[in-house]
Amino acid sequence: MLYHAHEMQRAWLNGASAWASIASEMLGNPANPMGYFGLGPTAASALEVFAHATQSRGKPEFGIDAVNAGGQPHAVIESIVLNKPFGDLLRFTHDGLDDSSPKVLIVAPMSGHYATLLRGTVERMLEHSEVYITDWADAKMVPMREGSFDLDDYIDYIIDFLEYIGPGANVIAVCQPSVPALAATAVMNAAKNPATPATLTMMGGPIDTRCSPTTVNDLAMERPIEWFRQTVIATVPMQYPGHGRRVYPGFMQLASFMSMNLGSHLMSHYEMFKHLTAGDDASADLTKAFYDEYRSVCDMTAEFYLQTVEEVFQKHSLPNGTFVHRGKAVDLGAIDQTALLAVEGERDDISGIGQTKAALDLATGLAKSKKQYLLAEGAGHYGIFNGSRWRTKIAPVVEEFIAKHARKSKAQLKQVA
Repeated sequence: MLYHAHEMQRAWLNGASAWASIASEMLGNPANPMGYFGLGPTAASALEVFAHATQSRGKPEFGIDAVNAGGQPHAVIESIVLNKPFGDLLRFTHDGLDDSSPKVLIVAPMSGHYATLLRGTVERMLEHSEVYITDWADAKMVPMREGSFDLDDYIDYIIDFLEYIGPGANVIAVCQPSVPALAATAVMNAAKNPATPATLTMMGGPIDTRCSPTTVNDLAMERPIEWFRQTVIATVPMQYPGHGRRVYPGFMQLASFMSMNLGSHLMSHYEMFKHLTAGDDASADLTKAFYDEYRSVCDMTAEFYLQTVEEVFQKHSLPNGTFVHRGKAVDLGAIDQTALLAVEGERDDISGIGQTKAALDLATGLAKSKKQYLLAEGAGHYGIFNGSRWRTKIAPVVEEFIAKHARKSKAQLKQVA
């Protein structure tokens, strides 16, 4: 009933949003004298804020048309290079790159938002690298005939994507995927897989949530896994291709994120209202753009969500050495080829300080010279992969780290020969 109740509410809000938008446009029409005096401008602004806050949103586009590299603008080519039921591999490139440019796989979180949340991450790395990103599917859109998708499958997808990209690739895992990306790296190192990544950068990842636990970590520990199974898992209704699939709905995750900083979100909307009333559309549009992305959410499969909660946040399986992939224990000590960079935000309220850095200590078989740590001063969770700090302070460190530990691909070796 949870999903059906949401759909009924969404249908009602869609109608209310449409009417609010129409009323706002009418009040703001230059031909309407009420728009120039009294409560007209105030009412128009309030209706516009309400319409924007309640409208439905689908999957956003990356929309990266060009990047500046070497002082010149270059048109960006975006393409799907590998298609899988629960996620595609996207590739971004431009004519300013050559065979010597590093290949970077950005592993996006499967945590309720689309991969486009990392648009700023892709855009910045694309200046000097050929960028790939995991474009995870909305679980409610995947038919039941495609089977299940759990944490083991997530790790397999990362390995498959790296094998497609080929030797010498570099991985950047943002937040939640730091755990499966580290596990995949250990599996590939142990197997001497030719596609083992040269570097792995983990950004704000919950490797060991016992370090500086946050509200998110505490919530996961307060309840037994059966509570999550019975309370937040829903069945996809008939109108979607994935009807009958058990999922953790994106609207539940969004509600959780919004409630964590409700005061800040309310203030942001109040500021947007003030900007609109004052005629400062440019400032209002910045807030709108953020929430267009923030409110665009997708569902996760129940098995992936529950397994992540249990293994990562409750049992701490990876740091405890009990994490298993396909029935075989994952040995982080097997990582001896892939250089590791841990990036944390000083003000991160989702992954506390020390949680990502723990990976460096757990990789006991890796030389100290291949480990690096960066604490981004003043950066919150989103600030470590988006915004000015990411572009000017963090990304250059990541690029320098990749260059330092570069491993030549087959194409590059042929060039040298």
